[in-house]
Amino acid sequence: MPSRYVTVWLMQLQTAVIAISICIHYIVRLSAHAEALRHTPVLTELWLTQPATAVSSGYLIDIINLWLSFPLRSLEENQSVDRGSQAMMLSLCMIVRDEEATLRRCLASVAGVVDEIIIVDTGSHDRTVAIAQALEAQVYTFTWCDDFAAARNASLQYAHGDWILVLDADEVLVPEIVPTLRQAMQREDAIAFTLLREELGTTHPYSQLSRLFRRHPTIAFARPYHELIDDSIADLLRREPHWQVIALPEIAIQHTGYQSAMIDQRHKVDRARTTMERYLTTHPDDAYICSKLGALYADIGEVTRGLALLQRGLETATEAPVLYELHYHLGSLYTQLKAPAEAAMHYQTAIEQPLPQRLKLGAYNNWGNLLKDQGELVRAKTLYQTTIAIDPTFAVGYYNLGLTLKDMGKLKDAIEHYTHAIQLQPTYAEAHQNLGVALLKAGSITESLESFQQAIALYEQQRSPEAVRLRDALTQMGLGHS
Repeated sequence: MPSRYVTVWLMQLQTAVIAISICIHYIVRLSAHAEALRHTPVLTELWLTQPATAVSSGYLIDIINLWLSFPLRSLEENQSVDRGSQAMMLSLCMIVRDEEATLRRCLASVAGVVDEIIIVDTGSHDRTVAIAQALEAQVYTFTWCDDFAAARNASLQYAHGDWILVLDADEVLVPEIVPTLRQAMQREDAIAFTLLREELGTTHPYSQLSRLFRRHPTIAFARPYHELIDDSIADLLRREPHWQVIALPEIAIQHTGYQSAMIDQRHKVDRARTTMERYLTTHPDDAYICSKLGALYADIGEVTRGLALLQRGLETATEAPVLYELHYHLGSLYTQLKAPAEAAMHYQTAIEQPLPQRLKLGAYNNWGNLLKDQGELVRAKTLYQTTIAIDPTFAVGYYNLGLTLKDMGKLKDAIEHYTHAIQLQPTYAEAHQNLGVALLKAGSITESLESFQQAIALYEQQRSPEAVRLRDALTQMGLGHS
């Protein structure tokens, strides 16, 4: 063969090898098969150093056929795999029973956030299980034994994620927190994160709970009611002090369970009381349960028992969150007992606890209410101003500040604060009603009647007897039109 033909043949061969290398490189990028990747260095060296041998030996063709035999992924799928190899897998673990009214909304809030949904059903009679299965949750059953911790721990056993997120059916994950959670889970020193929960429908608007934590064999829930993982985390930190528990300051969860329309009050109270009383007989010095059960006694009118249990809790409590709750509930209880000095002392002590200010809004607000009722309007005003400085979205703070300003004769300022409260919470019936009162005193009769009618409509929606009382009062004043 003339030399010029040999030269042309070699040039064509080199061109072919380059083209084949580009194709193979692209195929390898789109394939996740380890076997193809294992052969790549060998083939690369062969075609770069001995291209003729690579072709003549048939090795090149064999490897190409090997690659072509592997299932290919799209570029988007391949990128997803790459991200998944770096990201932590997150499991949602829930326990449910008869939650068809709220479960769909809860699960929708974690769509695209969690990698698996574990639901343990403790005996639903409604469509809860069907809804969960339709949303691709893994559903398991648990025989109820009056122990929430046992049910929670059962749910953890089914999880496969690196991290566990715990929600109740009447909670939703706030979308804005998702990037923070993803970043937080990359921390190698973190064992758990406490999440800020917004309590809708209550004047104690925030709580902080350990709801995001690593799947770890020693992390488990304790206590049959108001169950927490905190005790097991504390034990783990004593053994392995390199771990960190980190508080995320942004609102992560919204909780609707305290809204009155969603509470089966009698059933919940009976269940809570029975469960906590049984636990307390074997754990008489558990300050956390003393706080929870003592507050329950106070709420149902068993003031003496509540007072004794809350005071017992103070004897053993050492942690700031528990001390805050004990003093907060004692402040509320002494308010019921018409003992303002003792109530104020406990509210002040609650506020002094080393906790994020948002978690202490309830104490600030209640202390303000106590002072307002005593006629100490200037001090009450200061406390209410503190609440809205801590949380500018705290509608109750604006409303209470409006009440105080009205009592101080500052109608224009009162109207402004009532209006602000309504802007933050349009369904705030009491704010509409008191805005109507202030407008009436200011001589704005038409606007006043509009506010009263809005209040009546909201009271009726809430099935509150205040709707009838307000309508009758307006009629007696000659202002009723409906």
